[in-house]
Amino acid sequence: MRGSTRVKFGAALAAMALAATAACSTDSDDPEPDASAPAGAGKKGGSITVQLGEPQHGLVPTNTSESEGNEVLNALFAGLVDYDIDTNKPENRVAESITSTDNKTWTIKIKPDYTFHNGEKVTASSFVDAWNYGANQNNAQEAIPFFDKIEGSEELAPGEGKQPTADKLKGLKVVDDTTFEVTLKVPFAQFPTMLGYNAYYPMPKAFFADPKAFDDAPIGNGPFMMDGKWEHNQHIKVKRYDAFPDHDGDALLDAVTFKIYEKLDTAYNDLRAGAIDITDKLPVSAMATVQKDFPGRTSSVAESSIGYIGFPIATNPEYANPDLRKAISMAIDRKTLNEKIFSGTRPPADDFVSPIIPGYRQGVCGEACTFNPQAARDLYAKAGGLPGNRLEIGYNTDGGHKDWIEAVGNMLKENLGIEVTPRPFEKFGAILDALDEKRYSGAFRMGWIMDYPSIENYLRPIFSKIAIDNGSNHAGYVNEQFEAALAAADVKQGDEGIAAYQAASDILLKELPYIPVFFYMSSNAWSDRVTNVRIDAQNRMRLDLVSLK
Repeated sequence: MRGSTRVKFGAALAAMALAATAACSTDSDDPEPDASAPAGAGKKGGSITVQLGEPQHGLVPTNTSESEGNEVLNALFAGLVDYDIDTNKPENRVAESITSTDNKTWTIKIKPDYTFHNGEKVTASSFVDAWNYGANQNNAQEAIPFFDKIEGSEELAPGEGKQPTADKLKGLKVVDDTTFEVTLKVPFAQFPTMLGYNAYYPMPKAFFADPKAFDDAPIGNGPFMMDGKWEHNQHIKVKRYDAFPDHDGDALLDAVTFKIYEKLDTAYNDLRAGAIDITDKLPVSAMATVQKDFPGRTSSVAESSIGYIGFPIATNPEYANPDLRKAISMAIDRKTLNEKIFSGTRPPADDFVSPIIPGYRQGVCGEACTFNPQAARDLYAKAGGLPGNRLEIGYNTDGGHKDWIEAVGNMLKENLGIEVTPRPFEKFGAILDALDEKRYSGAFRMGWIMDYPSIENYLRPIFSKIAIDNGSNHAGYVNEQFEAALAAADVKQGDEGIAAYQAASDILLKELPYIPVFFYMSSNAWSDRVTNVRIDAQNRMRLDLVSLK
């Protein structure tokens, strides 16, 4: 999601390894040292509380594409692949091996000792059944685009107004309890890299018996299990799953409570007061003082996210002209925004690809992402402007966006002479729902955290046709040249593949369905009672690594 200079993949992510959040104990337990834990890993036992926003949907892996729900699923599930927290390179987890001779037909063997939290064994069918469910458009799962590469996906997802003609992907075949085969439509060398995303998690038989019940009480196979049901707008509680395989590493904490907040300022004040233990999302109001409030217990390092301003191109013809969108982009002073609002923690975006991903090109956005108020004003006038010279920008108030959206509004007023009205939505899920249901037609704040470390993941899930109804294409953007460029890139490998995806990205840079505004840095704070707290490149807390001192 985030040119001539490519950032070294491992080096960029090594810095990210320092990203961390943590917490105070919220009970009176006196944890005992864990003799099996590595040196410096802390003690086993105790409970912490962490900050969370209300997830948009139920906690079903194939229907969770936003950060809050994914934060919880990361604790509850283990996938075929994980990403090394220091290098971000994919490595096998539940998978014993993922092999192919032609990059089209893949044989996946899984380790035999994973179980779901109800005791059921994780088998090849646990993955195949879950993927078949997620790929079927009748189940209305947001992860449908992630199965599009598998043979037969068009039969399960033929499109609006049509009914599926099959109930299983013909590209999936269970060989035995620990082996299954995946046949893709065309060769795709990055397929194993994708398999760490939550859309590919396994599902127990209990899910298919009652999918609705699963929303609030999911049964996973990860280091933590649910402790009761999700209490909406209050909390989600999890506890350590003691039957988790030793080779994958037991969690040290006994329990974690995800306390749900509508406003980051409230969560930060609770952290300062000791009422919660971890926050991995700092409010803008805390940026200048957090190091003083938590000396030596805060971090701000590069992550995979990009912040945008998007336009509902498909539903509002006011934004149809790319030159209008370019004029708005050129009227935004990204450098001042970073310095004055974010205290240097949101560097200006200059690509649709994150700097930590191979394929990022420094400065490739060029003129469109360069502050030039006179050129912006001239182009705005040439493009015909907006009706009444008025612009509304929607944003979610539970993510600390008020200050920067208002600052952008002031810039556009000063540099383009337009009146900007910020439109607050109480929760991130609320603005997503309003966009998906076409109830909101103004500009909107949007962000993207990578699902897996690939340049392709910054393109298809956000801007492709299939992502309109089943993904994150909230602009409703459609460009057949872009679709063809993606398809051409999918069959290429290595540097050739990266160059092909860059060609697809070049189309976005000309059309600007979204305006890239800034690259995120994860900003976190924690107490002095925890150790080994880490944040991954997807801005998820690695709660299985956290312990009390």
